[in-house]
Amino acid sequence: MNSVILRSATSLLIAVLLLFSVFLLLRGHDLPGGGFIGGLLAASAAALYAIAYGHPAAVRLLRVPPQALIGWGLALGVGAGLLAALQGEPYLTGQWLIFSFAGVEWKLSSPLVFDVGVYLVVVGVVLTMVFALEER
Repeated sequence: MNSVILRSATSLLIAVLLLFSVFLLLRGHDLPGGGFIGGLLAASAAALYAIAYGHPAAVRLLRVPPQALIGWGLALGVGAGLLAALQGEPYLTGQWLIFSFAGVEWKLSSPLVFDVGVYLVVVGVVLTMVFALEER
């Protein structure tokens, strides 16, 4: 597709879509949202880029094969569950790691790690399908 309007709009929308997908990912712990819907939005941003600039440009933009994202996401999801199991609690029980960095107290939770895993799996699966359709 060779549309100047689509390419211009895509250049503006990509950043907004990706930022909103990260917002949805991080919001999902206490309110609706999370890894699934955030991943769908991120994948739609990449699909829009593929439509505007072509499949090879979208693959170069992603820099990682979508199948690798699926693998990393599954590893994060399973790892988040194993954190609780290693401490003798039921699988996928929430765990929190509290640490200080640069004078600020940070909290990292296993539900966030699980959501990031779901996010990566959804992005990987959707982009695998989109790229397979784009190649033809």
